[in-house]
Amino acid sequence: MSEKVLVSGSAGFIGGYVVEELLSRGYKVVGIDNYSKYGKITKSYDGHPDYEFHEGDVRDTDLMVKLLSDCDQFIAGAALIGGISYFHTYAYDLLATNERIMASSCDAAIKAHDGGKGRLKKVTYMSSSMVFESAQEWPSVEGSERRVPPPLSSYGFQKLAVEYFARASWDQYKLPYTIVRPFNCVGIGESRALGDEEILSGNVKLAMSHVVPDLVQKIVKGQDPLHILGTGEQVRHYTYGGDLARGIVTAMSHPDALNDDFNLSTPAGHSVTQLAEAIWTKIKGPGVPLTLVSDDPFEYDVQRRVPSTEKAKDILGFEATTSLEEMLDEVIPWIVAAVENGTI
Repeated sequence: MSEKVLVSGSAGFIGGYVVEELLSRGYKVVGIDNYSKYGKITKSYDGHPDYEFHEGDVRDTDLMVKLLSDCDQFIAGAALIGGISYFHTYAYDLLATNERIMASSCDAAIKAHDGGKGRLKKVTYMSSSMVFESAQEWPSVEGSERRVPPPLSSYGFQKLAVEYFARASWDQYKLPYTIVRPFNCVGIGESRALGDEEILSGNVKLAMSHVVPDLVQKIVKGQDPLHILGTGEQVRHYTYGGDLARGIVTAMSHPDALNDDFNLSTPAGHSVTQLAEAIWTKIKGPGVPLTLVSDDPFEYDVQRRVPSTEKAKDILGFEATTSLEEMLDEVIPWIVAAVENGTI
């Protein structure tokens, strides 16, 4: 009998990739989401015979206990989340709502696990690269999140708290865990969030405040010179959503991942300027000159976020292999269509 996995936040950006990956590996999947970020959306797998969806709130602990009691694994991905503008617009809500989501998730999982007597075996917690927000040396290795100064943003601080929930649930209730930290997901399936603040960047509104779709839609809409936030020297490791999902499901299922934590990321870093140049050339073709204008950056626009990827490779055999070029080949047409449809 195949294992059954509950995915909270299953209608989300990374959640969608995770559900697809689980179904492709033969798992039965239960999804829960309250559609708070994007509104009601349809997913390609909605009619899959091994997928059942519950529209509900993860903060409903009784509902979560009921769902988890019939599952073998729990991927805790539900969170109030967004791009960098969210960190400022919703500083309190990100902290308070995500704490409630996490506490309810753990309360329910502790009951469903029942000290090892229940069906639930483990929780795989979705943390974030933002736990390394205040790092001063790179690459960031697993464990250093507890040695560097705490994150300055409430979002980064709460993601660090997720990791404390994971370890505390193990320490007191022996609820097994794995912590995964995705880095800068790039992919398709994201819309403009319902609560996204309208922020002008040049003559075009910021799209979802994630840099790849933001730059694509600006270029598609004809912005020239192209506006970027900050100097353009900020370095990120843009990682394909399908690769992240593969890493998350591998960490969930791998026996050597038990009670451990893993950075999930491509080893390749790019500056925002390099990213803008790559997207510009993909859309405009070679030889079209690019002029960049620097807008004032957000307060929490971390200049470098560079992970160590060795642990995931050595223990899980996981590597994120999709190149930036391949990601852009998939994302650009999707964003172009979304712009034409008015969803971005």
